[in-house]
Amino acid sequence: IAGLQFVSSYAFEAMQKVDVVRLAALSDPELRLLLPCLVRMALCAPADQSESWAQDKKLILRLLSGVEAVNSIVALLSVDFHALEQDARKEQQLSSGLQSGKKSILVSQLQHGLTLEFEHSDPLRRLRLTLSELLAIMNKVADSNGEFFLKSSELFESPVYLEEVADVLCILQAELPSLLPIVDVAEALLHVRNGDWFLCLLVANVPDSFNEVCRGLIKNGERQDEESVGGRRRTEALRQLCQMNPSQALNIRAMVVEECHLPGLGVALTLDYKPDAADEAVSPLVSYVSGLLLGTNSKVRTWFSMFIRNGQQVRPRSSVLWQMRRQLLLELVAILPRSRSTHVPNNGGMEEEGGSGYSGLREEHVVKASALLRLYCALMGIAGLRPTDEEAEQLLQLMTSRPPATPAGVRFVSLSFCKLLAFPTLVSTPEQEQLMVMWLSWMIKEEEYFESAAGVSASFGEMLLLVAMYFHSNQLSSIIELVCSTLGMKIAIKPSSLSKMKTIFTQEIFTEQVVTAHAVRVAVTNNLSANITGFLPIHCIYQLLRSRAFTKHKVSIKDWIYRQLCETTTPIHTQLIPLIDAYINSILTPASKANPEATNQPITEQEILIQADGSRAGRQRYSITTQLLILYYILSYEENLLASTKQLALMQKKPKSYSAALMDQIPIKYLVTQAQGLQQELGGLHSALLRLLATNYPHLCLVEDWVCAEEVTGTLPLLRKMMLPSNTSYVFLPAFQKLPSGSPRLMRILEHLTLLSPGDLIPYAEALTASMALLLEPAVPRRILQTVNKLWMGLNTVMPRRLWVMTVNALQPSAKLLRQQRYTQNDLMVDPLIVLRCDQRVYRCPPLMDIVLHMLNGYLLASKAYLQCHLKETADFDRQSQTVSSLGVPGQADTPEVTREELKNALLSAQDSAAVQILLEVCLPTSEEQQLGATTDSLLRSIRGPVPGKLKQGSLGPAAKGGGEAAEPEGGLLSDLREVQCLICCLLHQMFIADPNIAKLVHFQGYPQALLPLTVAGIPSIHICLDFIPELLAQPQLEKQIFAIQLLSYLCTQYALPKSLSVARLAISVMGTLLTVLTRAKRFLFFMPTLPCLVAFCQAFPPLYDDVAALLVQVGQVCSSDVATKARDIDPFIARLQYLKEKPLEAVVSGGHPCKLTLPQKTAEELGGADPDVQLCYCIEATFMDIISCTLHGL
Repeated sequence: IAGLQFVSSYAFEAMQKVDVVRLAALSDPELRLLLPCLVRMALCAPADQSESWAQDKKLILRLLSGVEAVNSIVALLSVDFHALEQDARKEQQLSSGLQSGKKSILVSQLQHGLTLEFEHSDPLRRLRLTLSELLAIMNKVADSNGEFFLKSSELFESPVYLEEVADVLCILQAELPSLLPIVDVAEALLHVRNGDWFLCLLVANVPDSFNEVCRGLIKNGERQDEESVGGRRRTEALRQLCQMNPSQALNIRAMVVEECHLPGLGVALTLDYKPDAADEAVSPLVSYVSGLLLGTNSKVRTWFSMFIRNGQQVRPRSSVLWQMRRQLLLELVAILPRSRSTHVPNNGGMEEEGGSGYSGLREEHVVKASALLRLYCALMGIAGLRPTDEEAEQLLQLMTSRPPATPAGVRFVSLSFCKLLAFPTLVSTPEQEQLMVMWLSWMIKEEEYFESAAGVSASFGEMLLLVAMYFHSNQLSSIIELVCSTLGMKIAIKPSSLSKMKTIFTQEIFTEQVVTAHAVRVAVTNNLSANITGFLPIHCIYQLLRSRAFTKHKVSIKDWIYRQLCETTTPIHTQLIPLIDAYINSILTPASKANPEATNQPITEQEILIQADGSRAGRQRYSITTQLLILYYILSYEENLLASTKQLALMQKKPKSYSAALMDQIPIKYLVTQAQGLQQELGGLHSALLRLLATNYPHLCLVEDWVCAEEVTGTLPLLRKMMLPSNTSYVFLPAFQKLPSGSPRLMRILEHLTLLSPGDLIPYAEALTASMALLLEPAVPRRILQTVNKLWMGLNTVMPRRLWVMTVNALQPSAKLLRQQRYTQNDLMVDPLIVLRCDQRVYRCPPLMDIVLHMLNGYLLASKAYLQCHLKETADFDRQSQTVSSLGVPGQADTPEVTREELKNALLSAQDSAAVQILLEVCLPTSEEQQLGATTDSLLRSIRGPVPGKLKQGSLGPAAKGGGEAAEPEGGLLSDLREVQCLICCLLHQMFIADPNIAKLVHFQGYPQALLPLTVAGIPSIHICLDFIPELLAQPQLEKQIFAIQLLSYLCTQYALPKSLSVARLAISVMGTLLTVLTRAKRFLFFMPTLPCLVAFCQAFPPLYDDVAALLVQVGQVCSSDVATKARDIDPFIARLQYLKEKPLEAVVSGGHPCKLTLPQKTAEELGGADPDVQLCYCIEATFMDIISCTLHGL
């Protein structure tokens, strides 16, 4: 092959473009290779009939006229190719039919060797001989199942006739393309000697087939080409093709990667590639191999890694892998620094050593050096390359060179350091180890200079510190993760391989004391955010906090952490929250039990107050991130302090908690509201704050507050802002004092305030709350009250705790105001019922009552959290002293804790039930309201119509009932009392849902029967009482049983459910049982209020009529028998009852109104002086009449 002339790239390009001028410039040997195509071009009728082609064709004919070989090619083109193709197809059929015994159709019996036959043959026979040989090879390739063979063929090997055979081959393929597809012919030529030369000639004469041939050869190629003769021949052939057409080399290389075949070819093409404009930064070879090994395609990475691994087993200098390694080494040596660095301050004579002659890396080589380092890391770590001694030596010289102080230089040092950690075997001799130690020492000294000169926030100094800390805490897996993330690749590093580096770091370079002392002196990162990548001081401090190095060596880290928290901005850095958590842990948990004082100091209240004052004065001084992080620190510190109380008590150690006064000055709700709008930038900080609030400040997480805050979103606030006057300064007190005459002016001021955002309302909060008592005066317009309520609710979203305290103090009764008694936040959390000890006029002012109820709900929740916190703070210390005093007696330590928990729960239940009872009492109309006609059952009547069975003791007849229904409160249903009742019922509904036990406790305590219509109709969740009414009926107290039956009667009417029916049956049964056991006096006390309830049972559940009638008759018999023993029954009572029971419809007066029943009329005076049993008898009869009346009314 060495003596054969291949088609040049110049000639191939001329053929591709049919550039006649270029073709004319070719030498005779070059032109000889292209004759088959040119002769066909000159002889065949062209499709292009243009004048320009006619001229070009003349030039081609003139070019061919002087070449002798043209005549033989013309003779070849003169044969009958149709007949030749038919014979060839018959030959193929014979071959496929395995009829090898038959003679060949294409070629008769050969008298001499194939070469001599070819020499003596005419053109047709030459075509037949070549076609027969070619078809034989193609058939054998098809039958070989991918196994490579080399066919010895005299025709394709004789150097004398190679050009003539090539002519015949090109003519055959051009004239018989269906019989001889060019891809199949190319595949067959790989199996003969000189096949690549024939292949290049064939493709040069059909230049359009270049990509098709290359793709076919690559698809049929081996996954690993260096391992087999066939793979190497295929690679060499494709390499020759690409040298003939270099413009397509990179496309062919892309096909190689796409198919994951012939990796050696991809490398060889890259080595052959000579770009027009050389990239000074990174060579094509480095880019290509790095892309394969560090790309995202794992299939390609595995394929190429196998090529590297397999190629190392045999190391011939001719292999592509050897050529690649040699080229990479040459590139590495070319950039190694040979001169001293222009600026290596504080070198201390380090460079005097002869072995460290490589010192300063030139700036233009830094990027290339970094790329080479990453490539060698990938080759060694991913592909398993084992470096030679020369490669290892040169790599170490490059890694320990000293780059200029630029961002690229910082990156290079970081990569070099990580490569040392990843491949410590590169350092094998003591001299190399000494070189590495000197370089690491240089890193430590120059880190600060690099950071300032390069203008980067994340330098290699932090990485050094971090690795040192990991080595000290034996976190080798963390070092491996750090190395892999810095190099940007996943490398399998054995922890055991780091033992030598660990010794060097922990004993020679970075002792733990040096690490901690150095870490505190490192400057904080200005404007720390997630946008700053790389390894920062915060990573080092975090690891030192986790390993408790600061407390171990008594180094204070508080100031550094506080400064860093003050230098933060959005988006929040992911390491800040873990840093705060680790810091809090180091404050509360000692480093060792032996030394309980070894803890960090917490941030002082003064420092927190400086930040809080800055946030109130304006957010220019501290970013919202700083304020939120400080808030997170305080809340998390308090929570962890409570959680650690037990352990701290055992160590007789109690860290100080932050004072309530400090907590009052921090605008918690305002900050959390601000965080809500920055959730994307704050990462997990917002959710962490919400969790802490829900646990420790439940009164700041009321659902209605969040809903209220949601309502102000949208375009409405924007429109209001546009309407807001430019200068807004308002003076409230004079306007409030002139009420009600000055109400228009006040209304204008308040309306302007509604245009402000809640945050902008904060300066007016104190004046607004101080004037609230003036709103209780008579004739204050309702619109003013509602606007004040709206403003208060807006302020409540940003400053609830301070606002509540000011409001409670402002709404105190006038007597307390005169005494100047001021409540604090702590007072209100200890006793939430203070909220209800306000001016009595508030109870009939719905907008202000809404505010009071909101505060009451919040303080009840706050009280729960306060008591729980108080219990945790004190229980474990009391328990500790109890344990010490009991001298180890088992079972005594837990008793106080259990008792305290029970007492706390009892106190909270009493508190909640007291609040409910007070609120229910507020719902009762005052004597003045009763005179105006307000009744507590008006709400029930307005919803459902008249209440059946509502029978007063003083009016037993149906005539008396008819008059009661007509009574309507003055002014209809719209009254302050009605609105207050609705507000209270809403709150009670929420309380009962939140804790059903409150509902049970309140109803076991009982409340006025007059409130039952209100509570049943106004509190939707009261149906839960059906669960415990059976238990209430089983109580021994008669009044509780009466209350249970009365409550049940209203519940049955409101909720006619199967459960209500079963409980009603039980109540009727209990009444029947009590009839048999109660004394005469108790019987009167029990049945007089409960008999009217039977009317409601029958109205809700008609199937109960028989049971109720039987009970009434039974009670009537008992009472009438007692009456008969004392006096003659002048009224045939029992007979009438039996008649009413059996024929109720006939009791209706004929012709009268269906609701008018025949019943002897008795006045209240007559019944009042009568015997109790007589009164009960008439009550029974009246109940019968009401049941019948309601039944007929329903019909």
